[in-house]
Amino acid sequence: MPRNVILRRQRFFGGALGMIVLGVALTYHFFPQWFHVAPGQIPQRAMNLGGTLPSGNLPPQRVAAINELNAGPPLTLAPTAVIVARNRNNANLPEQKSAESPQVRELLARADKAFRAGQLAGDPESAAALFMQAVKEQPDNRRAVQGLFDVRARLVAEIDQDIAVGDVDAAEDLLDTLRTLPNAEQEVAQLEENLKTLATVRPMLAAAATLLQQGKADQPEGDNALELYRQVQQLDPQNAVAEQGIFQVQRAVLDRALAAVAQNDFAGAERELARAQAVRPGSQQMHDVQQRIDDMRRQRASGVLAQARLALDGGNLELATRLVAQARATDADLPELAQVDEQLTNARLYANYKPGQVFTDRYVDLPGKAPSMVVVPTGSFLMGAAADNEDRTDAQLPQHRATLAKGFAIARTEISVGEFREFVRASGYVPDSSRLGGASVYDERSGAMRDDSNASWQDDYAGRKAEDDLPVVNVSWNDAVAYAKWLSERTGKHYRLPSEAEFEYALRGGTTSRYWWGDAAPNRNVENLTGSGDRSHSGRRWSNAFRGYRDGYWGPAPVMSFVANPFGLYDMDGNVSEWVADCWHDNYIRAPDDGSAWINPGCRAHVLRGGSWGSSPAQVISAYRQGAEGDVRSGRVGFRVVREL
Repeated sequence: MPRNVILRRQRFFGGALGMIVLGVALTYHFFPQWFHVAPGQIPQRAMNLGGTLPSGNLPPQRVAAINELNAGPPLTLAPTAVIVARNRNNANLPEQKSAESPQVRELLARADKAFRAGQLAGDPESAAALFMQAVKEQPDNRRAVQGLFDVRARLVAEIDQDIAVGDVDAAEDLLDTLRTLPNAEQEVAQLEENLKTLATVRPMLAAAATLLQQGKADQPEGDNALELYRQVQQLDPQNAVAEQGIFQVQRAVLDRALAAVAQNDFAGAERELARAQAVRPGSQQMHDVQQRIDDMRRQRASGVLAQARLALDGGNLELATRLVAQARATDADLPELAQVDEQLTNARLYANYKPGQVFTDRYVDLPGKAPSMVVVPTGSFLMGAAADNEDRTDAQLPQHRATLAKGFAIARTEISVGEFREFVRASGYVPDSSRLGGASVYDERSGAMRDDSNASWQDDYAGRKAEDDLPVVNVSWNDAVAYAKWLSERTGKHYRLPSEAEFEYALRGGTTSRYWWGDAAPNRNVENLTGSGDRSHSGRRWSNAFRGYRDGYWGPAPVMSFVANPFGLYDMDGNVSEWVADCWHDNYIRAPDDGSAWINPGCRAHVLRGGSWGSSPAQVISAYRQGAEGDVRSGRVGFRVVREL
């Protein structure tokens, strides 16, 4: 197609820049001393681009540096002035032996003016015609030869640019002009070959552009723009139009990815991103869109996760679960997911508490609060003793797996005298020790338990006035159930006695040994146990005790006087034995395996779990159990409660 005015202006300014470069180069050549360079240091240029003929007196390092400076790829799409300057520097010009005549100087001045005006060839006043006339007048004139070289280089550069952008008409016009110049045969042959290639690929480029407009950027296979652009690149690797077309193809694929994101189809967006990556791997626009989609994905997932939290706070566990799944499908790497997953699990299993968390419920209708509770994690364990265990009794068989799939909270300590007193005072309840009269307390003189009709829940293990921080003893199973019921009424939560399975699971704290601290006598104070080093007030010793152990107490110790077990619970296997909800059964045949209490309507005997301050080592193993009538009151028995979650 014809060249436009803008193109001519660009070439004019390019030519002007070229003349400036030419002037500097000639000044440098003829007057090197102006640049503080000795004439002998100026390298002689060879005809081939990038080659040099250094002066023989230069050191090898200088020769290598000169060759490196002149090396470099052809600048096909660089400004023509740059290409002309490069070519001029590499021209092998004849040595001028005679001075210029006034006629030659006049011809050269007119030629330079035509060159700067972009009038390269085609008429008698063109730069080519005037330079050739000057050469005819003075064959060794360096300026004339250089001028012809510059004209030829300018034409070659402009033709290369026209071919690169696909302007066949402009390239052919300039090629006709180039053919008229001397010594241009090699450039003409190469450019003609390039034009033939361009003639081949132009229809392919047009067809590719049409397919791109039709939305067939990279699909369907066998009929898309990308395949045509790839074919053009195989024929013409430097084709700028094909390169730009592939850029547009990738842009179209990336637009599809963004459209998928707009429809909340992030899986579809990932597929489109993979296709875009195959078009131009590692491109900047690919990186930018990938980053944009990742940001949108994260924002979308964070928004959905925020809704899940709101649903969770509102108690809508089902909706929260669906929203979390949606957020994970959007961005599985969202950092906040792990935290919300934990909240979901805790909501599902622990009513939004965390395993190991300690909490306290306040009363809803009067001042005060319930005992501190510890959240017990869900899990399963082998309940009872193994058949080959030398300490086992028939009551601990058969060993069976019990699974606690629902979390629960159990009192951190045994219920204290002060806590039970608050219950009696606020409720008006009459404990069995007062209603039925008395309890079984320790007799220091005989070293055994004896009935005392005056003993009550307000007394300690020996029938003396009890301190508030001691575990309450001399309470029946009925008293323990009444206390749990009262807590439920005061807090609006469901309190009860633990089941036998819950108690053993909590006592073991995840261990499988005989005791929660190991298989032998403890080597540190872990519980209030019968130790060989313990002494009563009158100097009595235990006949069957943990050898080498001494905890300093003969009778119950204040709650939390020793260390907690692995679940953070105190006095689970010492201090006092504790009532649980189950009815007494002689063994575990047909026992429930889900952690629930084994209750027969109307049963009178119930289960006691955990050792006491007076239990032998065999009565302290984690699997030990015994039964007692529900109205029994003893200075060795207390209780703790469970709160359902």
